[in-house]
Amino acid sequence: MKNLPVITKKLTVKLIITSAIALSSVHAWAGDFFEKDNVAIRGYDPVAYFQAGKPVKGTPDYKFEHKGSMFHFSSQANRDVFAANPTRYAPQYNGFCAFGMASGYKAAIDPNAFTVVNDKLYLNYNKDIQKQWSADVPGNVKKADGEWPKASQQTKVIE
Repeated sequence: MKNLPVITKKLTVKLIITSAIALSSVHAWAGDFFEKDNVAIRGYDPVAYFQAGKPVKGTPDYKFEHKGSMFHFSSQANRDVFAANPTRYAPQYNGFCAFGMASGYKAAIDPNAFTVVNDKLYLNYNKDIQKQWSADVPGNVKKADGEWPKASQQTKVIE
């Protein structure tokens, strides 16, 4: 895809995503956030994205439930920071892929594909999708914000 024009790349990505939606199975989760193995955002510490500027794996030793989803933290201090203001540190679109949300669907995330913009955490499906997201963050945020009310009701999640 490296030599394809940008519009062709976008259409190819949308076709792949649309196909994945059609083939995806229903994903069950306990709470409102993207969960894998019953833990939000694959067990990564949401506060670390802001304080350390990088993804840091949490531990079940420091956990906190928010909106029915269990979050793990790398320290008691980070757990306490989150507990005091979960809305401030929780990822946008309940931890589903921000670029996927801009296209109106829920997708899984790679905790290493993240962006913090205007004190908000956005997670993406993978690093390639993150690059596409980063090409127009304000436009993608506007699209995703508009899609969220309807897409948040979906039960299918692209893995």
